[in-house]
Amino acid sequence: QIRPESNRPRCFPGCQQLVRCCCGRLVRQHAGFTASLAMKYSDVTLGGAAGGGGQSEMEEWTVDKHTQESPTDAYGIVNFQGGSHSYRAKYVRLSHDSRPESILRLMLKEWQMELPKILISVHGGIQNFDLHPRIKQVVGKGLIKAAVTTGAWILTGGVNTGVAKHVGDALKEHCSRSSKKICTIGIAPWGVIENREDLIGRDVVASYQTLQNPLSKLNVLNNHHSHFLLVDDGTVGKYGAEVKLRRKLEKHINLQRIHARIGQGVPVVALILEGGPNVILTVLEYLQESPPVPVVVCEGTGRAADILAYVHKQTEEGGGLPDGLEMDIITTIKKMFNFSHSDASHLFQTLMDCMKSKELITVFHIGSEDHQDIDLAILRTLLKGTNMPAFDQLVLTLAWDRVDIAKNHVFVYGQQLLVGLLEQAMLDALVMDRVDFVKLLIENGVSMHRFLTITRLEELYNMKQSLTNPTLFHLIRDVKQGNLPPNYKITLIDIGLVIEYLMGGTYRCNYTRKRFRIFYNNLQESLNIQPDKKEKTKHLIKTAQPYKPKKNYDTSVSYKKKSIEDSLMTDSFPYPFNELLVWAVLMKRQKMSLFFWQHGEESMAKALVACKLCRSMGYEAKKSDVVDDTSEDLKDYSNEFGTLAVDLLEQSFRQDETMAMKLLTYELKNWSNSTCLKLAVSSRLRPFVAHTCTQLLLSDMWMGRLNMRKNSWYKVILSILVPPAILLLEYKSKAEMSHIPQSQVAHQMTMEDSEHNLQNTTEDIQMDVFKEARANDNVVVKDEVEIQVRSRRLPLTTKFYAFYHAPIVKFWFNTLAYMGFLMLYSFVVLVRMPEFPSPEEWVVILYIFTSAIEKIREMCLMSEAGKISQKIKVWFSYYFNLSDFLAIVTFFVGFGIRMVDEDVIVPGRTVYCLNIIFWYIRLLDILAVNQQAGPYVMMIGKMVANMFYIVVIMVVVLLSYGVPRKAILYPNEEPSWKLLKDVVFQPYWMMYGEVYAYEIDVCVNNSDSNHLCTNTVWITPLLQAVYLFVQYILMVNLLIAFCNNVYIQMKSISNLVWKYQRYHFVMAYHEKPVLPPPLILLSHLVSLFSCVCCKKKNNSHSYGPKLFLTEEDQKKLHDFEEQCVEKYFHEKDDKFHSGSEERIRLTSDRVETICVQLKEVGNKVNFIKRSLHTLDSQIGHLQDLSALTVDTLKTLTAQRASEASKVHSQITRELSLPNFAQNLVPPSQDSTHCAEPHSKGAKQSVGAFLGSSSPQTLSPPEQEGGWAWPAQRATAAVEAESSTGESSTASTSHSASSLCPASVSSVSLTESFTQQELTLSEKPGLSDCPSSLLNVPCPEAGFYVSLTPSQPFGSSHPRLNLAPSGKDSATVDVSASIGNYKCEEKEEVKDDKEEATSCLFPIVVVSKTTDIARPILFLTTCLYMCVAFPVAVERNNLMRLSQSIPFTPVPPRGEPVTVYRLEESSPNTINNSMSSWAQKGLCAKIEFLSKEEMGGGLRRALKVLCTWSEYDILKPGHLYIVKSFLPEVVQTWQSIYKEDTVLLLCLREIQQQRAAQKLTFAFNQMRPKTIPYSPRFLEVFLLYCHSAGQWFAIEECITGEFRKFNNNNGDEIIPTNLLEENMLAFSHWTYEYTRGELLVLDLQGVGEILTDPSVIKSGEKRSYDMIFGPANLGDDAIRNFRAKHHCNSCCRKLKLLDLKRNEYTPEKLTLPQDEPYNPESGIIHSVRLKV
Repeated sequence: QIRPESNRPRCFPGCQQLVRCCCGRLVRQHAGFTASLAMKYSDVTLGGAAGGGGQSEMEEWTVDKHTQESPTDAYGIVNFQGGSHSYRAKYVRLSHDSRPESILRLMLKEWQMELPKILISVHGGIQNFDLHPRIKQVVGKGLIKAAVTTGAWILTGGVNTGVAKHVGDALKEHCSRSSKKICTIGIAPWGVIENREDLIGRDVVASYQTLQNPLSKLNVLNNHHSHFLLVDDGTVGKYGAEVKLRRKLEKHINLQRIHARIGQGVPVVALILEGGPNVILTVLEYLQESPPVPVVVCEGTGRAADILAYVHKQTEEGGGLPDGLEMDIITTIKKMFNFSHSDASHLFQTLMDCMKSKELITVFHIGSEDHQDIDLAILRTLLKGTNMPAFDQLVLTLAWDRVDIAKNHVFVYGQQLLVGLLEQAMLDALVMDRVDFVKLLIENGVSMHRFLTITRLEELYNMKQSLTNPTLFHLIRDVKQGNLPPNYKITLIDIGLVIEYLMGGTYRCNYTRKRFRIFYNNLQESLNIQPDKKEKTKHLIKTAQPYKPKKNYDTSVSYKKKSIEDSLMTDSFPYPFNELLVWAVLMKRQKMSLFFWQHGEESMAKALVACKLCRSMGYEAKKSDVVDDTSEDLKDYSNEFGTLAVDLLEQSFRQDETMAMKLLTYELKNWSNSTCLKLAVSSRLRPFVAHTCTQLLLSDMWMGRLNMRKNSWYKVILSILVPPAILLLEYKSKAEMSHIPQSQVAHQMTMEDSEHNLQNTTEDIQMDVFKEARANDNVVVKDEVEIQVRSRRLPLTTKFYAFYHAPIVKFWFNTLAYMGFLMLYSFVVLVRMPEFPSPEEWVVILYIFTSAIEKIREMCLMSEAGKISQKIKVWFSYYFNLSDFLAIVTFFVGFGIRMVDEDVIVPGRTVYCLNIIFWYIRLLDILAVNQQAGPYVMMIGKMVANMFYIVVIMVVVLLSYGVPRKAILYPNEEPSWKLLKDVVFQPYWMMYGEVYAYEIDVCVNNSDSNHLCTNTVWITPLLQAVYLFVQYILMVNLLIAFCNNVYIQMKSISNLVWKYQRYHFVMAYHEKPVLPPPLILLSHLVSLFSCVCCKKKNNSHSYGPKLFLTEEDQKKLHDFEEQCVEKYFHEKDDKFHSGSEERIRLTSDRVETICVQLKEVGNKVNFIKRSLHTLDSQIGHLQDLSALTVDTLKTLTAQRASEASKVHSQITRELSLPNFAQNLVPPSQDSTHCAEPHSKGAKQSVGAFLGSSSPQTLSPPEQEGGWAWPAQRATAAVEAESSTGESSTASTSHSASSLCPASVSSVSLTESFTQQELTLSEKPGLSDCPSSLLNVPCPEAGFYVSLTPSQPFGSSHPRLNLAPSGKDSATVDVSASIGNYKCEEKEEVKDDKEEATSCLFPIVVVSKTTDIARPILFLTTCLYMCVAFPVAVERNNLMRLSQSIPFTPVPPRGEPVTVYRLEESSPNTINNSMSSWAQKGLCAKIEFLSKEEMGGGLRRALKVLCTWSEYDILKPGHLYIVKSFLPEVVQTWQSIYKEDTVLLLCLREIQQQRAAQKLTFAFNQMRPKTIPYSPRFLEVFLLYCHSAGQWFAIEECITGEFRKFNNNNGDEIIPTNLLEENMLAFSHWTYEYTRGELLVLDLQGVGEILTDPSVIKSGEKRSYDMIFGPANLGDDAIRNFRAKHHCNSCCRKLKLLDLKRNEYTPEKLTLPQDEPYNPESGIIHSVRLKV
């Protein structure tokens, strides 16, 4: 059900009237909207507005009243468009009040989603917000990890904004690395989705555009979600409809069981990222739910999350906050959300309500030690917040498959778990295939001996089978040979039958043995519903221990058998890991089976059994009609276990050879009393049998007790023929026989012999000869005892027994007897057969008869007790046993025919003749023992077995020709069996060359078969031609090729196969009686007599050769095996961690971590830089303000001084007025006196102020040039006269830059005002002259500002001097009244005589006359006020600028050089650009690292380091190679280049490399994508060394494996990889590309980076006009290259023509010329090399 729209729009005043409805749509967008309806609503609105009573008539808009439901019209699959990758998701549009049960059923049934193990509901801001990259990475990775590892669902808002967008970004990163889909469900309002019309459609694949309209308020869906629930309540552009539905769905999912075996519901957790006030309300709702939902808050994401984290951190245990913190939090809320005080207080109260359930809130902080990953924080929150008991927490972590959570937070100190609960958890872990939890439970005290009972093992086998794993059920059905009911309960007896079926042979499972059946039936009876036995059942289930019934067994049972049965009855399974391994293998749980293989005893046997079971199951799956990958998977499992067995054997053999051999043949009581070697053979594990350890053991078994290593065959034959020679042979001691398996009788003989030999020794030899010695003395004594034992002679009976029971002796004894038998048999069939059998024939008959008895003994007594039919089947599986059976049967058939009557002797003799074929073939079995002949015998058998289908095809061809040939040539034949022979006979012999030429054309005149000539016989020659072609040429050659293929395959593994087959020979002769047929009858009689008379009981453990160990020895062997397994895994882990893939992975992780850290450091550095820049600006502003303040204070001080001087001048004028006329100068004096030199008074005033002994002399402004302010030179006439004859001087200072003209801004200047011989006339109007000083020059006074650029640099400050002309004039220093302006002296000592002084401020010299001081001070004050503030700012800016300029106090080391570059007109497309040499070189410095020269054919080179370069033409700190021509080369070329020989050679070498570089540029643009390498040449520069006065070439140094691909005469290497092929093809390409004009040879370099090429140009060799270097060999090199170049795969990919073809000429190539390069096509049609 959905709410697609508002079908009855109703508006009331205040709802924007007729523009927009309360549903969010425009009124006119409603369905059924008409003009009359609009008028109606208009009237209602106007009436309500006028009378005020209409408001009551309008009802409030609600979803329930103003919308209607209809079936959904939008569901299916959304296909997101607009991205680099196409993403798909399932979606449905539904109503806001839909039932959560229906939604969950839709998701589980229709969408095929798995019920989650955890539900993560992500909440946060709806609007976009930025996250710190580190926070975003950690949160995203942790969220994805939690979802992947636990099978969680992630719920978000679904739209591509806010927190949902960040979740989508994390999913995008995950999808790029893994193909595993994460169930991410977006629950979004239908009305806020952009382009929602594209989603309308039922069960459609809707294309959805993710590009959002920036002007729209709607949002698009996030394309990284897997499912969408689009909630519709009829509104548009409004949120809130999805909130209630989301909560209801979360509650309903929480009620679902997390697993069928676990009663716990699906836990829900809320994850908070950023967010607004509504998020805090959502958190409160979660915490107040029943049961409450735990919340994880990500600190550092912003806004609501940060406030929650801060309040959570500050909240005390009682739920309160520290004093004074409440207002701070409220203030923060007001600023963050722009709330009023009341709203902020209300939200604060909501926060405090949340803190009442503080234990349910977990704050995740990236930098904390507790929460390193957010997934741990989420899972820990669920465990901590639900207050579940420890067992429920364990079950929950088990369902999540998060063993790390269980290890760190469940199995903690102080938390106890009952054993019964742990065993229940173990059962759940096994059923759910949680290997890590099984390991964890074992580590925490679960005993598998106590846990595994028959009931629980059957429960494991009867767990709910997956539809993808019906293999076991099918195997049980095949074994029971009938259909099974659907709810059939599998029993352990059924499992035993399946194991026997899969293991094959005569393997007997413990589940099918009699004693287990008895106990199992008793157990089933005890589990019935009888009331008196319910307590037993309860005890069995709760305690995991079977109820102990009373045992009444026969006391005659042996102790060992009784102990096994007792173990079975009490502990149920003596080796529980073995039973669980078989269960895991049959259930096809490879990881679990590998875990059980690693634990427990008998690891090698378990690996071999698992290998055999998986191989057999794979074979059964392959025979099934269902085509799937099950057989291949099982084959891989089998190979994995086989590899483990071989590796374990190798590990044990390296550690202790003797112990390893014991592992192969000791008796496995739990595995059908077999041995590891026998299990390996039954598994057809050839590498195991062919291992050195196994072969050494087989060699020892083959030799028996005989101690022979060389020439054993003739020693054995001699001893057989001459029995006294047996006493001369060497025999092994008991210690040397300790690891060799023996029969029961041989073992008893050895024990008796050892007791007899060691009865007088001082120390008994331990059976465990491989036991480690405790001290050196024990080793010495042991060695002495062994030497003593070897030196003692064995009893004669023991020697004869050991000799005749050795398999090698039995082999040669039987072989000699068999050869004699064949000789007699051949004699019998070759001579005339008498009526009654001759003695020779009786011997043959007796031999075959005794052989038949021996075959029956092998068949019946070959293994332990079992079904005779099974034994017969196994016996006939061996080829030579079948051959022997046929030979014996046919022989006795012939013997019976022969003895019936004299008339049938000939048929009987014929049967004899045919029968001897089988006996001769039997010789191949004897030859198979030999290492050279054996593989050939196997090849023959393989060829015969595999050529069946080819032979069938040949028979079809033969019959297709034989039948029509016979019918055409002989049309009048009568029915008889002779026809079959005639059809096959002649066509068969035709295959070997007999074509029967006389019957090819029977109509020839002189033919003997003219009677066969008919009208249709002409067809037979045609048929015969076709037949011979097909049969003789095609089929026979196909058969030869097939045999050849088999031979090659078998030859490669012949040694392995022979070693594998060798086991059968050794075992066959090891079990044979001592005497050969016909004497073997005596051995049979002795054995029968021993069984009957001595009542020797046939021990079930004595079948076949085995190693008899005591319980102590067997325990030591198991300990050794466990040590080997542990060491094997330790070495495997070390190898894995030191492997290249693991190291690359770790390096990648570290690099990624370092990149993130560097990125963080970079962000911090940028932040610090910005902060420092801001701080610097603020400090500069403060400096400007402080300077302005100081300057203002100085100005005020100057003003005060001016006023003081004004008062002083007035007083002085009043006092000195009578003497004023005496000092006046005549007015007719010309003003040009200003140009005269300074008077003494001036010198005294200036010198007194500056403190200088030699004051500067100024030039007049007409000569030196003055500074005009504001637009012209300032001149004034000032007349001053002092009545006392003394003149006063006042000086002040200003900033040097305030009066500095723009033309000399680089020099700090000081201005001075100087009076030059001013004369004042005795006119009454003198006081009016200064009033016009700044505008109109006074005619009686001269005033100017002069610059003195002639002063030295340290003190070149132009000064303005103002001084009276009188000689007796005096100066008055008034600087103290202006301010404390001190002169700064900088002394530069030059020959201890010169000084230089610079004044920081201008000097104002004021005459004693008051009228003179006023205008000068006025001028100074005006100047200072105009420029004071800019001066201060500029000074501070210059100071900061000087601090930002880097300063290098130490000059770079090295030789100064000049570098010239070959520049390009178009650097981006250098193949079409013009090259030219730079006219101006750049400076650099290089340092020679060593004097070792790297020599070449024409040049030598040195390695240098660039220490500095101009414009980075050479990179400082990089290594370079400087190359120079050899002296003899320069001398040779001086005859051509008379001047500048070295320079011209260097220029051409550089031009040569640039030409090759252009060709590589064109090549890389043309090469197809299938050629991965892009060759490129280094850039070479021309270098001039000033100290040496020599020209060089310089290029960057390349490191790595330097290889040369061809040389300049055309010779090339034989390519071994794609890189070498690519380089050689590049040379070929240059020749064709330039139409034979150029050829680039002498390719050499590191990888794709090349250097020092030779560009061969036809016709250019040793000429003055040579373009390229002296290595150009011209046409000779081109011819040699064409002759020796072999085109490779890269040449073919480039579609290059073969150079060796006679018709090949590069001029005929039809390459388009002068076509521009088309970047879209990627093809360059031509190249222009301009140098």
